Amino acid sequence: MDRKDIRQKPLLERKQTLKTLLPRDPLLRYSEHVAEFGERELAKAQRAHEEGVIAKRAAGLYYSGKRTREWLKFKAVHEQEVVIVGYTERRRSRKYFGSLVLAVRNKAQKHWVYAGHVGTGFDRAALKSLYGMMQPPRTDKKPFDQRVKDENATTWLTPKLVGEVKFTEWPSESEMRHPVFLGLRTDKKAIDVIREQA
Repeated sequence: MDRKDIRQKPLLERKQTLKTLLPRDPLLRYSEHVAEFGERELAKAQRAHEEGVIAKRAAGLYYSGKRTREWLKFKAVHEQEVVIVGYTERRRSRKYFGSLVLAVRNKAQKHWVYAGHVGTGFDRAALKSLYGMMQPPRTDKKPFDQRVKDENATTWLTPKLVGEVKFTEWPSESEMRHPVFLGLRTDKKAIDVIREQA
């Protein structure tokens, strides 16, 4: 095999070389370069429950071991209404609370189901405001049967506050992956929040 360094060749030229070198193998697949319609491709990835798309400059060069703007990753995110059923103790320098414990209603059996923890998406003002809203509805009763992480450091709440999160994936019978808090919803009752279908 010819050991030619093609890192300083444009992306499309490198891809053509790669295409000729890839063996016919069911585990390896060559990805065609889609020159336009990035938003359409991202929407397609989202519908297929894929992680997202990588956008690369057609004329971009390859820099070993360096972060560059030659390519960007766009995650196919989903959004979901959730009910805040608890919060964990604050950690390190963060004030007020660590993360929120989330739940949704099981539509068929009409009980609460654990949906995950969210610890990102808050600025200092949001942390303070949310913490203030979570003070009256405290309870000693956990709203679901599932054991969850940090249970011993969790303050449980009466399910009243409705929020919105974005996330990358929701495996069946599990919690959301990579949730980010977007804000509160005041137009929806907690009891009406169920797991949405993509």
